Amino acid sequence: MLRKQIALAVILVGALLVLAPAIVLANTVPQASSSNYRVNEIFFGSGGNLRACSSTYCSKQAAGETAVGNTTSTSYQSNAGFNTDRQPWLQFTVTNPGTNLGTLTSTAAKTATATFTVKTYLSNGYTVVQTSPGPTNSSYIMLGLTTPAISSVGTEQFGINLVANTAPVTFGANPSQAPDASFSFGQAAAGYDTPNYFKYVTGDTIAYSNKSSGETDYTISYLFNVSNATPGGQYTLQHVLVATSTF
Repeated sequence: MLRKQIALAVILVGALLVLAPAIVLANTVPQASSSNYRVNEIFFGSGGNLRACSSTYCSKQAAGETAVGNTTSTSYQSNAGFNTDRQPWLQFTVTNPGTNLGTLTSTAAKTATATFTVKTYLSNGYTVVQTSPGPTNSSYIMLGLTTPAISSVGTEQFGINLVANTAPVTFGANPSQAPDASFSFGQAAAGYDTPNYFKYVTGDTIAYSNKSSGETDYTISYLFNVSNATPGGQYTLQHVLVATSTF
């Protein structure tokens, strides 16, 4: 066992970036246009109202819609329905940002988890990229696994994945689609999608969707191993993730 103290805390930080052309909102802006035509209203159905308001609330109303939901191919996508919003957006939420792992030793692996959710609308999908270094103690950075590997107690290792694991202990979870897989399409990226194998490379994409997606709930599984040569001290992992819409 190490005679020195190696303590570690994990802080998950999230940021998001929506890459979309500027949209001007005005009553005269056509809802569909090209260089040859424009159409201010497109609707097939019995009717509706995009802004029905009283002094205390507003609602969107529709009756007899003949088509609703998202349709995609390799070259296009459409969102049908009278109440379909025309503003692209991306939502990224960190749901449990902090964990203190206590003291690490060379005789047992340490694990932790953190969770985040992503959803995007009117885009071709999203990516989630990790932009921070590994656990840091002053100027020393714990060695990250550059290729997926299993836990090796007594060897300095740091890595993550985004799936359910059974070793070194049972922990983590697979990406979960909300409300279900017919609406949400996020998944763990290659290198971070195999149970019991962990990796950490700054700049890697760890999660993504190839189309507009409802909510996907992700669990990050963290693995830490130290050796007798790992410098003692207080380590902090400020794990920074950046979610970006793709178009």
